[in-house]
Amino acid sequence: MERICCIFGAGEYEGNEFTRVPDGAYIIAADAGYARLCASGVKPDLVVGDFDSLDAPPTGIPVVRHPVEKDDTDMLLAVREGFLRGFSHFYLFGGMGGRLDHTLANLQTLAFIAERGGIGYLIGKGFTAAAVRNGTLCFPAGMTGTISVFALGEPARGVYLTGLYYPLTDATLTPVWPLGVSNAFTGKAAAVAVRDGTLTVLWEGGALPSASAD
Repeated sequence: MERICCIFGAGEYEGNEFTRVPDGAYIIAADAGYARLCASGVKPDLVVGDFDSLDAPPTGIPVVRHPVEKDDTDMLLAVREGFLRGFSHFYLFGGMGGRLDHTLANLQTLAFIAERGGIGYLIGKGFTAAAVRNGTLCFPAGMTGTISVFALGEPARGVYLTGLYYPLTDATLTPVWPLGVSNAFTGKAAAVAVRDGTLTVLWEGGALPSASAD
């Protein structure tokens, strides 16, 4: 089984995130996410950031420090470190809620991961998000609640939604028409597929789909 890189940011938490960390996962704290890990008694493998939210970088743990004035968010810096260490499967915690601009930045980070052949799940309070590029997300039977599908950066062509209340067949989604918002699971196994482009998918709950590239 592929090892997973879990990254903890400074956003909102439900309190059950640490039960979602798989055995043997590599844990990165993104800046102030380190304080959250400390409060839960979890020691990360690496701490990354500019440390503008902490009094000082931690000691006794590997640290990658960046200047405050930089192009990448702390979450994206942590993802880059994960890729450098050979990971392509990411769980991102503490990346939703709080500042809307950072939530949007973390949704873009999911697309960054997908563009490089990986898969990332942004796990928040009551919602989970992922991005899929030229591939498929398969959801297990029994899921309920809403699911929304967006083309946020460029048109996504050859979109197929199966097993959902509103199916699509060989459709094109664009970033200027939210056609894929407020769909719903039906209890059947479901799939979101795109032939050419990137889709950002958000759904209720914490169940994770399986991902494959076409």
